[in-house]
Order: sequence, then C-alpha cells, then structure tokens
Amino acid sequence: MGRIYFRPTCILYTLYAFLGAIICCRPMLKDARATVTSSIPTIARYFTTKGRYEEVNPHLIGDIYAVNTSVLQALSPGCREMHLSTIIRHGTRYPTSKSVEKMQRLYNLIVHNASGNAIWVREIKEKFVMRYTEEMDGRLADKGVLDHKHLAVRLSKLFPSLVSREKLRGGKISFVTSSKHRCVNSTLAFKRGLTDLWSVEEEVEHTVNDTLMRFFDECPRFVKEVEEKPGSMAERDKFELGPEMQRVGEKMADRLGLPYNLINADMAQAAFHFCAYEFALNTVNSPWCRLFDEVDAQVMEYLNDLKQYWKRGYGHLINSQSSCILFHDLFSRLDKAAEESKSGGPISEAVSIQVGHAETLLPLLTLLGLFKDEVRLTAANFAAQGGRSFRTSRTLPYAANLVVALYDCDEGGELRVQALLNEEPLTFPGMEAAPLYRVLRQHYLPLLKSCVFEEVCRLPPQRK
Repeated sequence: MGRIYFRPTCILYTLYAFLGAIICCRPMLKDARATVTSSIPTIARYFTTKGRYEEVNPHLIGDIYAVNTSVLQALSPGCREMHLSTIIRHGTRYPTSKSVEKMQRLYNLIVHNASGNAIWVREIKEKFVMRYTEEMDGRLADKGVLDHKHLAVRLSKLFPSLVSREKLRGGKISFVTSSKHRCVNSTLAFKRGLTDLWSVEEEVEHTVNDTLMRFFDECPRFVKEVEEKPGSMAERDKFELGPEMQRVGEKMADRLGLPYNLINADMAQAAFHFCAYEFALNTVNSPWCRLFDEVDAQVMEYLNDLKQYWKRGYGHLINSQSSCILFHDLFSRLDKAAEESKSGGPISEAVSIQVGHAETLLPLLTLLGLFKDEVRLTAANFAAQGGRSFRTSRTLPYAANLVVALYDCDEGGELRVQALLNEEPLTFPGMEAAPLYRVLRQHYLPLLKSCVFEEVCRLPPQRK
C-alpha cells in the first residue's frame, strides 16, 4: 500500500502542536506511567473534569492495557463488528493560564502568611516548588500523550477487526480533531499508539474541524444566552457564596493558620487544583490534598458539577442543542455504514476517531438524554444530590470517550448498536443494552428531524 500523506493544513497544525508541547511542558512531569501508586489521595474520585482516567477504571492502575471483553456480553457470539464511531476528550493537560494565576496567588499567600504548624503545611512553604507557569496554558502533558496511546491499544484489542493494521493502511480509519493544541497532540498520540503497535510507517492524515468539535463556539445563541449572559450560572454562583463553600474555606483557613477573610472560593478552588494536578501529572499525593477532607471534596465536586450542569448540561436547553451538528454527524456515519452493509458492499469507513473537549462530549451526552436526574441541580439541594447521576468525576475524566459500535448479528439484515462510555457499557434511555439500530434510530427520530444546528443556534430577532 502506498504512503498516505498529510495535507498541508495538517502539517501546520501538527508542527504548531508539537512545538507548543516542547516549549512549555517537558520539564514538568516526573513519571506519567499508569503504575500502581503507593498512595492515592482519598479525594481523587471527586476531581471532576480534572480527574485521571484510571479513577474511572481502577483496573487500569495494575495493567494499563487491560481490556474487559465482558462489556460486549449483551451481544451474541455471532455478531460481527461493522463500524465504530468514537468521540474522545483530549488527554491529561496542564492548568490553564487563568488557573495558574489563582494557584500562584494561593501559593504566595501561604508562603508569606500561613502560620499552621502541621508538617504538611511546612512542606508547602519550604519544599514545594511552584512549577506551573501561565505559558503552559492547558497544553497536553506527557501523561496525556500516554492516555491516548494506551486507549488506542485497548480499543484495538476490544474491536480487533475494525481497529486494525489493514484498516489503517487501507485508509478506512478517519481522524478529526479540534484545532486546540491539546486535541491535535492527543490525536497524534492516538495514531502513534496504533502505528507503534503494528510497526506501521505510513503517515496517517487527520482533519481539523472546529465546527464539529468546538460547536459551542459556532453557536451564536449559546454564546449569547449562556456564555456571555449574566445570571446564566446563577445556581453555581449562589453555591459558591453559600454555607457549604464557606465552611470549606473556614476549615482550609484553620488548617493553614490564616484569617478566614483571606480564603475565598477562588483560593479553595486553587488548592483543589493543586491537589488534582499534582496527582494527575506526577502521580503524587501532595500536601495540598491535606487541605480537604472527603466532605470538603464532595462540596468542591458539586460546585464544578453545577458549573457543568448549567453551562454544558441540562441547565439550559441550548446547551445540548448546540451539539446538534455532532449528533447528526454521528448518525450519518452510522446510517452510511448500515446502508453499505445492507447493500452487501464494503464499509467505506470502518472507524471514526474524533478528538475534542469535555465541552464537546457533555452537550452530546445531554442531548442523548443520559445521566439525567429527576430533580435539577441547584445551589439549595447539595445534600439531596449525593446519589445524582450527573457526576462529571465519573463521566468526564481526561481522555473520556464515547464509543458507538455497529454490529451485524445475522438477524435478517438487522444491525445492532453497542455503546460504551469510558469503556463501560452504556444503555440509551428506554433502550435494551444492545438495541437494534432501527429501533435506536426511531427513538431519536424526533431529534433527527428537529435538531438542526443552523436553526437552533440562530439568534431570535431583536424586538424593535
């Protein structure tokens, strides 16, 4: 098979992404391998979108290539893989410049003012090195590269006839990515995981498509009514100023030996980020984690879940509607594979790999009706929401992924669909575990007819 060459635009984005990663990120990481650690923070399962993928799948801590084939047990042994559509969040990244600025302020505050005499407070003041810089600004870390390389290998083991050397060389595995450096680098890492596994030398192209992978930026109504509108995040803002967060701040101040007025919600979040990033990037259970007990961590988790709920989830209808374009793209790929299978011809696209953001996945999951609670998340019902389904610590860690696989199970031409979220079985609302594709499509037919991106994202006419 001849070489498959990059398009010029892909070369440009690839060069940009790798240069950015080399400039700011290499010195930081000690060891990003997914190995068994001597001490995992007890609050690690509450890190929301800053959490490791391994906390969602603990079996990977012992063997990063472990695959649980029982996740496909809803399918009969005679089923044959026909097509795979996968939407993946980028891998582990460094903090954004905005987060680093808050972290730096907290670090300076503690170094110059904290009077706590606990050993771990002295460790922060005397031994901790502030290595995070604003130039890192959300770039992919070495651990993030490994997240995607390892995921690629696991998917090749889980779907061996689709994610295969032959399909890659035959140009039947497509790659689409957001233009953000962390997504481009994650895409390159995923491809490298496959080419290293199979010792393939071909260069495999990818396409940058922000309209598809960053649809939220392309939806004027979402931008105006949620992103830029004062009050759209009122529930999150009220919780930030409420008694639960106030108590977290007071306990944190007591532990550090600081006046209560110096620890506000920004400082509490900065400390939580220190704990999360030190663990995600360096596999270190740092002294920063000692600033929170489990109840504190649950409060911090809920604060971020409120943000995600009202900005990307069920809080506002336009949040999910903004993903209509990705929703239609998913079903168009499934439709095409189903038609090609029905006609008896070859499947032109065996695998679609699309790399985006947490903000890409969550609106789509919401549009599909997944992880929806009967009672909406508000500032007033934290205590009642302990068992909520909407929990980003479980659904949106780094490298979170939605996999939708199409199967021919010799049922008179009928095809079945198996969905996985983070490599665990996912059941669509009101559906059996692996429904007929025809039934699934009929279930979502009202959305397929009404959820038109250009229409739902159009701003309503201004009143004169």
